[in-house]
Amino acid sequence: MSQPTQPLTTNPAAHYLDLGITLAIHNWPALNLAVQSNWGGPTSSDKRDWLCGAISEMLTDRPETDAEDLEDVLIQVMNDEFDVVVDDESAGNVADQIMEMKGQTTRGEFGEIQAMWEAWQNKKGKADAGIAAFRRGEDQEDEGEDSSDEEDGDGDMDMDDAPPALVRAPRERVEPEVDEDGFTTVVSKKKR
Repeated sequence: MSQPTQPLTTNPAAHYLDLGITLAIHNWPALNLAVQSNWGGPTSSDKRDWLCGAISEMLTDRPETDAEDLEDVLIQVMNDEFDVVVDDESAGNVADQIMEMKGQTTRGEFGEIQAMWEAWQNKKGKADAGIAAFRRGEDQEDEGEDSSDEEDGDGDMDMDDAPPALVRAPRERVEPEVDEDGFTTVVSKKKR
């Protein structure tokens, strides 16, 4: 069995927060349905992985981020990248879960995230390629194509389990507003 390339002792809080974010995003039924259905195109799985990293970066670079900010980002990404309008409050639940994990890792409490990881492994029988790569800290390009096929083939959820409040948005795409620092402005439809 291979060992992590970097020991956890360098920054276990950041490691566990990243793992928690990845698990929360991979357990979000709305996003799983969008990825499984390729609503984000052939790179839907990559977009989900990108979202995990973007959330981690946002929480690191902007520590004042709260659950509402995070919910707005999740809703915008679902709309912009997957053409899905999420109006079942699941984005808020995922944002709350991530912010709770951020608080736990700040306090040095990693047990709940570790339990989520173990439940994920038991549920899948083996870790998703994206999470396994994160967990081991290794580059898995040699497995990349096969594992993404397995991920889409296994399906994260059955179509019968899809939340009823998911509605495909029209194909019209509004370009995001990017400021001079390269940040994308997020505007909540609920707040405006």
